[in-house]
Amino acid sequence: MKFVCFDTPGKPDVMKISNCGIPEINDDQILIEVKYAGVNRPDIIQRQGNYPAPQDHSKILGLEVSGYVHKIGTNVKDFKKGDKVAALVNGGGYAEFCSSDKETTFKIPKNISLKEAATIPECFFTVWSNLILRGKLKEKQKVLVHGGTSGIGVAAIQILKLYKSEIFTTVGTNKKKKFCESLGVHNVYNYKETDFFDEIKKIEKRGIDIILDYVGGDYINKNINLLNSDGKLINIGFLNGSQVNINLMKIMLKRLTITGSTLRIREKTYKAKILHDLKKIVFPNFENGKIKCYIDAVFKLNDVVSSHKYLEGGGHIGKIVLEI
Repeated sequence: MKFVCFDTPGKPDVMKISNCGIPEINDDQILIEVKYAGVNRPDIIQRQGNYPAPQDHSKILGLEVSGYVHKIGTNVKDFKKGDKVAALVNGGGYAEFCSSDKETTFKIPKNISLKEAATIPECFFTVWSNLILRGKLKEKQKVLVHGGTSGIGVAAIQILKLYKSEIFTTVGTNKKKKFCESLGVHNVYNYKETDFFDEIKKIEKRGIDIILDYVGGDYINKNINLLNSDGKLINIGFLNGSQVNINLMKIMLKRLTITGSTLRIREKTYKAKILHDLKKIVFPNFENGKIKCYIDAVFKLNDVVSSHKYLEGGGHIGKIVLEI
């Protein structure tokens, strides 16, 4: 089968197409004939050598796929060959075939195409894990999402709308600002033109309940100062760096929670809990059109280098997908 590999970490150009055997599966796994794979920030970090694949998992890039069931393990009862599925995987997505755990594989919701389905697992699992399970989101809370037009941002905004949250978000262009406004977000701040901290402080004296941030750097102290008492800062990435000086007194006096997580290394039972919740609460909203998959660009597998360059450029709105 064809797959994407790289011999040494580095820039996008280190990636190339190679050939290898089809993955073996165990009794609890599914072999998927991959048609589409999502392109995500963790793929870039792994390619750069800073996010190695977990031990005993595929070293091939790619954390989410969609396609057709090709083979099932003996303990897999809910799927059959030919089923249209998508899956959150621990690696192996940038390939013609990929193994997945039964706990993180799902049949594609009605009204969702194979191409769209490849954009669901990584972002919706991540957002649910952090906002709902870690953040304990309640209805009508005030939530700030940094990077509102990223895959994570778009997923977060749509889930937050289900909870009737008052949403605040940051973006880098006026085009992105208009997109977030089209999703129903009224408090959108172009960080290149205005300081989100100053603008939110003007209208929210009490503060923000939950902040979801993958930027880090100088945002961290601003986030802490924006949170209200008992507020939560949830970090899922650090594009601008993870090392800063923090006044812990503010955390103590306001009883703040600062947390963060990665999903890749979590146990299958935890991911199964997320999928159970998504099927119950989120997937029906894919089917009725309240939640949508927003795809910015599709690249052929042979053009994987361009897909990473495009993601690194930061101009996209929504998701980037590889057609395998």
